[in-house]
Amino acid sequence: MTGSLLFEAIVFLAGAIICVSIAKRLGLSSVIGYLLAGVLIGPYVLGFIGEEGQDILHFAEFGVVMMLFLIGLEIEPKNFWNMRKTILGMGGIQVGGTMLLTHLLFTFLGYEWEVALVIAMAVALSSTAIAMQTIKEKGLMDTTFGTSAFSILLFQDIIVIFMIGAMPLLSNSKTEAQTNNHSESLSLIESLPLGLQTIAIILSVVVIIALGRYIIVPMLRKVAKTEVRELLIAAAFLIVFGISFIMELVGISPALGAFLGGVVLSNSEFKHELESTLEPFKNLLLGLFFMAVGASINFIVIAKSPLTIGAVLIAIVVLKAVVLFITGRVFNLKIDQKLLLTFSLAQVGEFAFVLLSFAFGLNILEQQQMDMLLVITALSMALTPILSIINERFILPKVGTKESIKRPMDHIAKSQKIILVGFGNFGSTVGRFLRSHGVEATVLDQDSNRVDFLRKMGFEVYYGDATRLDLLESAGIAEAKILIIATNKLSVTKAISKIVNEKYPHIQLMIRTKNREDAYELLNLGLENFYRESLDTSLSLASDVLHKLGFRKYTLNRQVKNFIKYDETSLRRLAKGPKRDEDYIFKARKELKEQEELLDADFKRGIVDFDNHWDSEHIRKALENFNTKM
Repeated sequence: MTGSLLFEAIVFLAGAIICVSIAKRLGLSSVIGYLLAGVLIGPYVLGFIGEEGQDILHFAEFGVVMMLFLIGLEIEPKNFWNMRKTILGMGGIQVGGTMLLTHLLFTFLGYEWEVALVIAMAVALSSTAIAMQTIKEKGLMDTTFGTSAFSILLFQDIIVIFMIGAMPLLSNSKTEAQTNNHSESLSLIESLPLGLQTIAIILSVVVIIALGRYIIVPMLRKVAKTEVRELLIAAAFLIVFGISFIMELVGISPALGAFLGGVVLSNSEFKHELESTLEPFKNLLLGLFFMAVGASINFIVIAKSPLTIGAVLIAIVVLKAVVLFITGRVFNLKIDQKLLLTFSLAQVGEFAFVLLSFAFGLNILEQQQMDMLLVITALSMALTPILSIINERFILPKVGTKESIKRPMDHIAKSQKIILVGFGNFGSTVGRFLRSHGVEATVLDQDSNRVDFLRKMGFEVYYGDATRLDLLESAGIAEAKILIIATNKLSVTKAISKIVNEKYPHIQLMIRTKNREDAYELLNLGLENFYRESLDTSLSLASDVLHKLGFRKYTLNRQVKNFIKYDETSLRRLAKGPKRDEDYIFKARKELKEQEELLDADFKRGIVDFDNHWDSEHIRKALENFNTKM
């Protein structure tokens, strides 16, 4: 409307606040709210931003660049080898199967083989942004479905590098390959022979990874020595934008450069610092991307051939869904896990924008084909949250492991006074210890494969999403006394706590937390009974170290209890207020000093001198005298 960047920013933020708030109030995903906001403010409805979809693509590209940097930052290269079977197996089957069927489909529709192959590449890639956002919102990352989806998406993010590298070879048969689609491009490889272009693209990726390890990270260490925090963040963004710009010069998408920049930094000691700093902006940047996708849906193109676009869209989604379901079956996933995988990854992803634009620049695709495919990509992404809702509300309750909850529910509700949510490493230890003392608990877990395995091991475990009040009620929450939340996802913990406190305030909540930061959040929500999973283990190790150095075991156990007491008191005093300003640092240092002084005073107060317990000298001498007499 005005062409002002400031005006467009205001429109984006206002649209997000209004539409996402409405979506959440209706019980829908925030992704639907962002997509709806994009459609409304875009050039084809209210027309606040964009001109015929051109300007909005720049916003979309910025959103993709930032999103892929954040995704790359979360990936740890060392995990590749540990997950190689699922990454190569599931990812390979999904990408290969989808490409084969899509290529056959578009060849049958009359497309040239190289055009059909480019489309097949784009269709094979799912949306990392949408899938990971949904998985994390629902706390499914530690489930079989979460691991499987992550493996497939990771394979796709890696294989796209080779797809882009192979793209110039597909333009070999096109005599107009060097015409004016992007004559203003600054590509450095444009004048190279097609074979050398592919080699140059792959070499540029290798060079960036090498630069990251031997130049970029050492440079960040030097910047960190200045102890100016914002300078480190600025340096990180300089690296990301610099890599993206170089990739663009070479002739590759800057989004791929941003992803590689994130992967480079993910293996450095600055990973967590960058993640914690960017965390407040992460979801907003993802929202920007989803809004850009919604705004880029070209209703003019849809109006020209709605039946064709609708038919192709349905064919692509169904085709991907079939391949994903078969992939889950090959890897022995339960029916509900296969359905989650199928409905979550059946869309065409954000990397399709990258591949299709690159192919258009090489004149492999014509303008009409490009417009149609971009619309189909955006529509498939917009459909995903809707399909997921249909799956969760109408399909999953009727199939798979959830049916097994209904059969023994009367027994569960009447017999158990403890409900345990989450039966991973932490929750299973709690459950085993309770059972060894004759106390049974109703156990709920969201990984059906784990549920099936634990049932075979003799545990009474039931599948379900504990953030659903109806599931908690069917598990006997009304008659229970204690609810143990052993999940490692803070958002899930907060959701369950809110539901239970509002509806069943008599229930005692006992909550697992991963770290001190999570404990701060729970305290500020009024939740008291939390247990930091790393605290006892860390103190146990430290206690054993001191024991090996000659300290007495009884004394150390007393000191461990004192340390926990003082640390919990300090935690409550520091819970309120921001955690990263100078005032917090001053208070935290003061608390640490007081704790050390209190522990030192306890140690000197006679605990050691009058220690006549356990492994003290008194007991040892008594045992020696007894053995001598015997």
